[in-house]
Amino acid sequence: MEKRAGTGGNQYIPYEKRTGNESIVYFTRDLSAAGLVRMYEKIRGNLTGKVAVKLHTGEQHGPNIIPRPWVKELIDKEIPGGTIVETNTYYEGDRYTTEAHRKTLEVNGWTFAPVDIMDEEGTVMLPVKGGKWFTEMSVGSHETRYDSMLVLTHFKGHVQGGFGGSNKNIGIGCADGRIGKAMIHTHPGEGQWSISKEELMERISESSKATVDYFGKHIAFINVMRNMSVSCDCEGVNAMPVVTPNVGILASLDILAVDQASVDMVYAMKEGEHHDLVERMESRHGLRQLTYMKELGMGNDRYVLIDMDHDGKRIDAAEAVKDVKPFVQE
Repeated sequence: MEKRAGTGGNQYIPYEKRTGNESIVYFTRDLSAAGLVRMYEKIRGNLTGKVAVKLHTGEQHGPNIIPRPWVKELIDKEIPGGTIVETNTYYEGDRYTTEAHRKTLEVNGWTFAPVDIMDEEGTVMLPVKGGKWFTEMSVGSHETRYDSMLVLTHFKGHVQGGFGGSNKNIGIGCADGRIGKAMIHTHPGEGQWSISKEELMERISESSKATVDYFGKHIAFINVMRNMSVSCDCEGVNAMPVVTPNVGILASLDILAVDQASVDMVYAMKEGEHHDLVERMESRHGLRQLTYMKELGMGNDRYVLIDMDHDGKRIDAAEAVKDVKPFVQE
């Protein structure tokens, strides 16, 4: 049977039309090192042994990446011995080779903790259970050196994915730069970036599932909703200007729930606040990431949103963003 991508990645599904169980998502408006540490403390329970901190460390001088002092305080206080992990890129840029990547890490200030470029010494295949595009995914071989993974994500737009949340962070970010990323983006024998929009979202999600399944209960997710350009941090100084208000930090043990809650908060904003980011998500069919993660059994798109700024009160996405202010570059 011919494999076909799903449809509907340009259509937002309101909360009341979703079915299934609910997961817990923690939320704070405190965009600071202290806020990040507090969110980590809510989801740290199963992050044992040698912990990988999966970041998008960005192209040189990228203006929107998670502030390095925040990550330093988190690792120093909560993850002693933790290692930042990355892989090389599929496109030719500041992180295309390991040598160039290490120079970029230094330029961007990721010098306060060990950084493991996981595909520096080759690759390993991880199984993809229940996928329609892949039975296995090629990731950096060093991924299997870790017992646990914290997926620490700068939530923003993405030129191909529509949005970059936890799913994109590990779906593309753990795949190695030559084999895995090519599997996701390109049909064999065709030009680079030859995958259609909906199919790309599914391939990203299947790649992500390989890492989620590998770590099992020993993986957790934090999305930082700050400096949300429609551009990914892979565009560096060429990223489009930020026009979406800052929101806060979300944390969960459920990858789908944390990405879905982040998307819901964007949609809950006023038209003038979210127009550009919503257009980027829908025009790239990025919402297919969410529905396909659900089809793959990766988590729940319904969740209990816990407001850590108000004694753990249960709120909805609209309440979370009701007081957001227009973006001002720091």
